[in-house]
Amino acid sequence: MRRVFLCLAALLILGACGAAEPKWAPDTDVAAARYVHPGPATITLYTVLTTRDGSGAHSALMINGSQRVMFDPAGTWHHPRLPERNDVHFGMTPLMVDFYIDYHARETYDVVEQVIEVSPEVAELALQRVMAYGAVPKAQCTVATSSVLRGLPGFEHLGSSWFPDRLMTDFGQIPGVRSKTYTDNDTNDNHGVLLVQAGDPRLE
Repeated sequence: MRRVFLCLAALLILGACGAAEPKWAPDTDVAAARYVHPGPATITLYTVLTTRDGSGAHSALMINGSQRVMFDPAGTWHHPRLPERNDVHFGMTPLMVDFYIDYHARETYDVVEQVIEVSPEVAELALQRVMAYGAVPKAQCTVATSSVLRGLPGFEHLGSSWFPDRLMTDFGQIPGVRSKTYTDNDTNDNHGVLLVQAGDPRLE
């Protein structure tokens, strides 16, 4: 019971798993933002951990298939240049991925990135599943993330979980997963590169 309380408290403190907020960007915006990252099809699990005791605070998935998107269930991260449909952010260029990581990493939270190569077919199925999932209620980021993963070939062994750190551990046991941890000493009231001035060439 104490573990459940601590996990839910961390979710509320981080604010990464907020209330469900249905959004539906126009087709034209989604099409214009489309970005395909070069290289193989991949699925990336992002896990936010407290630096205090390593407990999990948030889970999200980035999928690179016919396009690269971020499924940030019940997340509070956003960028004004990126269209969103029910927790799916389109146009995840390398710069936007940096923004996402920087938003979450701070003196009280680390971000763990776990990447696995998959077939193009699995990546497309993952894209379909996140786009069909719908807006996610608060504190259910890991429930949503694990549900999407368990419906994919090769990920069936992953159990449903409320705990980001548990899903991270299970995901890390899949052969071929590459992991990296991001840390940042920014204070809680001074974190996240959220906006870039219009005309910044890095956005082109």
